[in-house]
Amino acid sequence: MSNGTLTTTGNFRSWFMDKLLMGMSWPEYSRTLITPFNIVAAIVLSIGIPVILIRFIYGLGAVTHASNEYPLGIILGWGLFGGVPLSATGFVMGTAYYIFGFRGYKPLVRLGILTGFLGYLFAVVYLLTDLGRPWRIYYPMIIGFGTTSVLFLIAWHVSTYLTVQLIEFSEAILEWLKSRRVYKWATMIVIGMTIAGIILSTLHQSALGAMFLLAPGKVHPLWFSSYIPHLFLSSSIYSALAMVIMVSTLIARFQRSAADNNFLGSLDRLTVGLGKGASVGIFVYFAMKLISIAHDDNWHLLFTSWGYWYLVELLGFVLLPGIVLAWGAKTGSAGIVRIGAFASVAGVILNRINVSVIAFNWQLPGHLHHIIPPWQEVAIVATIFTIHILIFRWIINRMPVVREHPDYREGH
Repeated sequence: MSNGTLTTTGNFRSWFMDKLLMGMSWPEYSRTLITPFNIVAAIVLSIGIPVILIRFIYGLGAVTHASNEYPLGIILGWGLFGGVPLSATGFVMGTAYYIFGFRGYKPLVRLGILTGFLGYLFAVVYLLTDLGRPWRIYYPMIIGFGTTSVLFLIAWHVSTYLTVQLIEFSEAILEWLKSRRVYKWATMIVIGMTIAGIILSTLHQSALGAMFLLAPGKVHPLWFSSYIPHLFLSSSIYSALAMVIMVSTLIARFQRSAADNNFLGSLDRLTVGLGKGASVGIFVYFAMKLISIAHDDNWHLLFTSWGYWYLVELLGFVLLPGIVLAWGAKTGSAGIVRIGAFASVAGVILNRINVSVIAFNWQLPGHLHHIIPPWQEVAIVATIFTIHILIFRWIINRMPVVREHPDYREGH
């Protein structure tokens, strides 16, 4: 009995060392943690975590300028409205691979799903940080149904889609755990989960825009339009492709040891292919923006101070990145495509912050004071974003996301 216990303990210790410490001893693993990035991350967390505690102890007013007139600060502008479209990577890559049969993009599919899953997960974290009392999340979800609320719809879609993406990503988790029996079941339902993901993701992407239809007169007319749900949905598609390009580029640069030769060797070719799709998507979005201006006959507003800022977004972060993406795809230059992708991602974030923060209640006195976030709010966003990156790196380094598991190379 004691020998069996010792054997079990030894097996667990071996599993722990292999899976969590990547085959290293505690001293060896600890030394790998001392890196410039981890040092900066530790500083950010040491400042931000106490600020988050202050937020939950003393309320949102202790860390933000939020008010009834300006309810949406940088926490939601960046984390929810900016994060959700960039998290469409899962449904876009899953649809391309599993439904439309773009099998050549296999090296990027799991990366897209993981990026989307963590993006949605942390969008929920940002939302619960802003709303407060996260331990009460069950109440509006199960007990007090808000069936007339767009945010209720979004909450249910996001929570359901998180489950869907976890199941989609479970193939990588099960390969990491070497659970072949459950792995077979996971591969059988992944297409069904992908279809469910398409339905859920398209609905809540547009619903995020539909939230602002409830505030006519509050959002500046150049950003407010009856087309805003469609604009939110269309921008999420090209931004998802751009996000995959950006994340894969960063992995090839900073997490190269986590990727295999198949990923690294095919990355430039796949980047150009994604750039073609992103360029088409961004020009469609640009045309829709022009149509929304024409529909409301707001051309004259372009020659105001707010119009100049709108043109910075439209020309500098939509049209120009679209031209760069198209030029990179035309010339086959992965480097040019990456420049366009990074600018496209920045443009989507800028648009969401413009709609939810900068152009919201733009006509009220003291507007500038409210759109500049206090340092505490910035610290909260930086802290959650840092935790997001740390968890992403932890998974990438251990699970077969940008590399194939040697025992599963003959998988689908």
